[in-house]
Amino acid sequence: MRILVTGGAGFIGSNLVAALLNDERVSSVKVLDNLATGSTNNLEEFKSNLKFLFIEGDIRNYDTCLKSCENIDLISHQAALGSVPRSINDPLTTNEVNITGTLNIFTAAKEKNIKRIVYAASSSTYGDHPGLPKVEDKIGKPLSPYAVTKYVNEMYANVYSNIYEMEMIGLRYFNIFGPKQNPKGPYAAVIPLFIKGLLENVSPVINGDGSHSRDFTYVDNAVQANVLALFTNNKEAINQVYNIACGYQTSLLQLFNYLKKEANSSLQPVHGPERKGDVRHSLADIQKAQELLGYKVFVPIEEGLRRAFNWYKINEA
Repeated sequence: MRILVTGGAGFIGSNLVAALLNDERVSSVKVLDNLATGSTNNLEEFKSNLKFLFIEGDIRNYDTCLKSCENIDLISHQAALGSVPRSINDPLTTNEVNITGTLNIFTAAKEKNIKRIVYAASSSTYGDHPGLPKVEDKIGKPLSPYAVTKYVNEMYANVYSNIYEMEMIGLRYFNIFGPKQNPKGPYAAVIPLFIKGLLENVSPVINGDGSHSRDFTYVDNAVQANVLALFTNNKEAINQVYNIACGYQTSLLQLFNYLKKEANSSLQPVHGPERKGDVRHSLADIQKAQELLGYKVFVPIEEGLRRAFNWYKINEA
């Protein structure tokens, strides 16, 4: 199969590209990325692979999307502008990339007769729904522009599957972390920020009192979910959205203490104000993905944190 990975120079995308290039069912992997948040450094190891092709381009340009979809069988749509705070500071660009860009990819796929798209959805879609664990069919109102854009992606996927008979599978990621996640910049995620602080012996900032909790998920689990969704033959698994997580809740303070132990550090965090648009607690029910996709949690939280810390220690020191 010939696969297009949008956002393939990003954190999750480049980890997925590595897995696809090693999959005997895959004859070629084409990456489309505008390098706004991704990096060519994440693709360096693939450059000599004859199955790999990189196109620098923006999903906001429909012609670019059309050209990228030529001679493609399956699409993994990972391209997005992440971060709740970024979306609050710049809702227009978040909307252009996440909604217009996604619609361009969906439409280009339709025009090129590509039937199946696996796309990156988000746990932010659950919004203000208070229930835990989060179950796919029970969502609340979005709490940020980013959350709105990811919910709109799901609605468009549903419409395209109904009208154009396309196979759309959404993966609601829950706080994915691991190698190649950028620890720099104003919108860096919490785990690489914590690790960066520990490696540099600088106390990291925890927004709020540290009781906020998340279902932190090591990237290999998300990669596995993408591969399962791209190749599933289970008709019941098509045109669904799935929680992709570990089904395990960790507070920010617990998270920091795990990493502090790994770093053999005595640092104490600094507490700052809570972030606007943040959900207080998040925990996934992963039963649907397990039953319909065959998803399994291969890397639990503590093992994932150990792997991530060791990667950053070698690559970011």
